[in-house]
Amino acid sequence: MWSRTVYPATQTSLTRAELEDFLHPLAVRLGEALHAHPFSPAPGREIGRLLVTDAHCTSPDALPHILGVVESYLVLYSERSGAADEAPAPLGVDEARSRCARLQHAIAAGFTRAVQERTLAEQEALSRAALAAQTAVEEALHASETRFRAVFKDATLGIGIADMNGRLCDANGALARMFGRSEEEMRRRNINDWVHPDDAPEVWRLHRELAAGRRDHFRVEKPYQRPDGTVLWTNLTVSLLRDAEGEPRHQLALMEDITERRLLHLRLRYEATHDELTGLPNRTLFAERLERILGSGGGVDRFGLCYLDIDGFKAVNDSLGHAVGDKLLVAVAERLQSCTTAPAHLVARIGGDEFAVLLSDPRGTEEVTCLARSLLAALATPVSVDGRDLSVRASIGIVEGATGQREPAEVLRSADITMYRAKDAGGNRFALADPDSEARAIDRHSLTNHLPGALERDEFFLEYQPLIRMSDGRVDGAEALVRWKHPVHGRLSPDRFIPLAEHTGLIVPLGRWVLEQAVTQACTWADGEPLRVNVNLSPRQLHHPDLVRDTIAVLEAAGVAPSALCLEVTESALISADEDELKPLWQLAELGVDIALDDFGTGYSNLANLRKLPATTLKLDRSFTRGLQCHPADPVDVTFVEGIVSLAHALGLAVTVEGVETESQADQLRRLGCDTAQGWYYAAPSSPGEFAKDWTRTG
Repeated sequence: MWSRTVYPATQTSLTRAELEDFLHPLAVRLGEALHAHPFSPAPGREIGRLLVTDAHCTSPDALPHILGVVESYLVLYSERSGAADEAPAPLGVDEARSRCARLQHAIAAGFTRAVQERTLAEQEALSRAALAAQTAVEEALHASETRFRAVFKDATLGIGIADMNGRLCDANGALARMFGRSEEEMRRRNINDWVHPDDAPEVWRLHRELAAGRRDHFRVEKPYQRPDGTVLWTNLTVSLLRDAEGEPRHQLALMEDITERRLLHLRLRYEATHDELTGLPNRTLFAERLERILGSGGGVDRFGLCYLDIDGFKAVNDSLGHAVGDKLLVAVAERLQSCTTAPAHLVARIGGDEFAVLLSDPRGTEEVTCLARSLLAALATPVSVDGRDLSVRASIGIVEGATGQREPAEVLRSADITMYRAKDAGGNRFALADPDSEARAIDRHSLTNHLPGALERDEFFLEYQPLIRMSDGRVDGAEALVRWKHPVHGRLSPDRFIPLAEHTGLIVPLGRWVLEQAVTQACTWADGEPLRVNVNLSPRQLHHPDLVRDTIAVLEAAGVAPSALCLEVTESALISADEDELKPLWQLAELGVDIALDDFGTGYSNLANLRKLPATTLKLDRSFTRGLQCHPADPVDVTFVEGIVSLAHALGLAVTVEGVETESQADQLRRLGCDTAQGWYYAAPSSPGEFAKDWTRTG
């Protein structure tokens, strides 16, 4: 396809078959470059060069055809290389198209550079011919004039000769065609009048140096205005022609028309830096602008960033389809753009349903928060898509501060963490960056990453807290409490890592390990009947299909009766469970395993449902124990505990109280009829060895 498209537009000396053989390995290299990890557009530059130097594809019409085929078919037909187990993951469509655009850009750059080098070689030859014609006129005037005129007339480059005052003495047909004028009209022009608003600052400085004889040549990229109002972009080379005495006499200008190539470059640049769906700047352009502002290269003192994510956007895609989701994103982009029209502000689509608004030199945090309120207000009105009114909610993370102090990656991480903090708070709101919150989020992320290997590295250990019978003060059992000996953070309590383990699913293997260790340890504390051990059961473990089988296997491996084990399940998990979810606990209870309803009193339980649960014990939350510390004790807490104890005993349930810290609390709870208690008044959680000594003494 490449050969068929490119061959008619080239001036190559190769045959059609030879060109196809030449292009085939280049196409293979492009495919490999597209899927390379890490990706680099460098092969595209080399391929662009080879098309000029080896295939002689130098026609002005060749480059658009070359890039057109790459744009249309590279992503479609190229495939990953390598074995299936070694090959990187397939590219997403957006990533593939972005890489393809960068490869096109590189091919155009390589092609342009090769053509430029070829052109420069022609320019050098023309310059030498022109200089020779001027300096050797006495020796071979007629022959030199003939050769020069042949080159001058037939050259594809525009050539003009001007005197030192800038008046154009001669111009060839190529130059006249570039400007849309006749050769005669060109000879009436003065090059000093060809000023354009987009001229680079150094262009006319270089020209003044050349006119003064302080410079022999210079090369720049310069625009010119055509009579029809269009802009002509050229690669301009100006050389100084001297006489036999070395005095400046004429200026020789060589121009290459690069208008189409420049437009192509701008188009490729736009496609590489803008989102195809919304037309907003994409992550690439946003990152460039953010890096420039943070580096304070533009004289900016402060910056502001609103990082926005649409709440519940996945539900729109899943329920209504991606076409509706895309239309919603376009509408959101339009509303966000309407909130800020300042040239120094940038609205970008970062990816998916995430957008960012970057402010340059805001007057302070208040200006950024005011913009965030405007963004939320603009999204408050439902968006009409295909006859449906869709409500749009968003969470925004705000970062504002001085430039020159933070790296782009750090700012984006801060904005992302802050945005998710707003989302966790219910969404449809904004939150300001907070170093302490970010530190906690980073700490949680670090612990989450370290969790999977912690069990294999034996970083977890158990401590045991005794359960004391209030009737005689003897040990009735022990609760197993897991701890983490982190290699960096040291000893970590369960509240630091159990929620993370629950979220990641590691709680299932960790819970089984705790069960195995606790049951095995209970056997070592008694020669005969093992001490009963309480083990906490998380909600995810409760729903795990292997709960019953794993528990029975652990008990059988340790050789202990089910009655030696008590599984503690939180009130919220047990009360909200349906019959199917309670079935595993009923099966374990029927085998003889005790079930304790942990943290009782913290939820909104229907007490009538207690008889429907497989629980044998209620564990009153420590919040009620604190109420008994007062002198006199809080009558409400006393009444509540007394009522719960009476109800539990009426239902055949034992009552355990947590958090007993003083003797007065213990006496009060004993008088209220509680069965067992635990807390620092009796003993703090301790290692198995220390627990064995205390248990032996107490027993």
